[in-house]
Amino acid sequence: MRKGLKKIFILFFWLAVWQAVSFFMDNSLVFSGPVEVAEALSRLVPTAAFWKTIGVSLGKIGSGFCLALAFGILIGGLSYRFSFLGELLSPVISLMKTVPVASFVILALIWMGSSRLSVLIVFVVALPVIALNTQTGLKSVDPQLLEMADIFRIRGMKRFWYLYRPAAAPFFLNACRLAVGMSWKAGVAAEVIGVPAFSIGEQLYNAKIYLETADLFAWTAVVLALSYFCEKLLLALGRILLREGGSVPDGGKRRKSGKGL
Repeated sequence: MRKGLKKIFILFFWLAVWQAVSFFMDNSLVFSGPVEVAEALSRLVPTAAFWKTIGVSLGKIGSGFCLALAFGILIGGLSYRFSFLGELLSPVISLMKTVPVASFVILALIWMGSSRLSVLIVFVVALPVIALNTQTGLKSVDPQLLEMADIFRIRGMKRFWYLYRPAAAPFFLNACRLAVGMSWKAGVAAEVIGVPAFSIGEQLYNAKIYLETADLFAWTAVVLALSYFCEKLLLALGRILLREGGSVPDGGKRRKSGKGL
């Protein structure tokens, strides 16, 4: 209860600061306050175009993230299992990490146009985070536990469930937390550059063109809310699937998932 009140207080404090800055600047074209943004949201939310725009952007950014999740887990797992493959893919992963997003966006526009641009950009941004964290998580298994598993001939899914899963789970969930936020930032930035129809990036671009600062802030708030809820949903699903901190059945008995064997 006290923690919830503390969060509410912090939220209202920064809303008050925001409103105060807007009041002293006294120019809604330059800096809109929370009241103007709330008015813009109340105008946008009831429209069908608003929900269609959210659906299109969510579908494309979500598709790119799901592809990155699947390939990231695969690449991370194979890189751990076959060290040569990890060394072979290392330059590509490093390239994807370091090359500016704008460069990828321009190349993607040349190659494939703007319709699927955000899917590719999100994939490129999220893949290295998931792959590297997956590989690091698998490497973090205690060598003594692996040696004991070899002695007792624990193989296959049982080895994965009791040894690799609890070790890799924190790294994997942290990767998802980071990758979701990065995906929304990169995906929307790609939409602003490519301006595909019915996208949040198109709405941000139009807000800039027509000097609708309140709409710009409103759509930014929508992106923040979508990123937040996607992150919470993904982490909740990840904890359920990985049963992090929970228990797993073992011969009729239940034991903590972090207690491998």
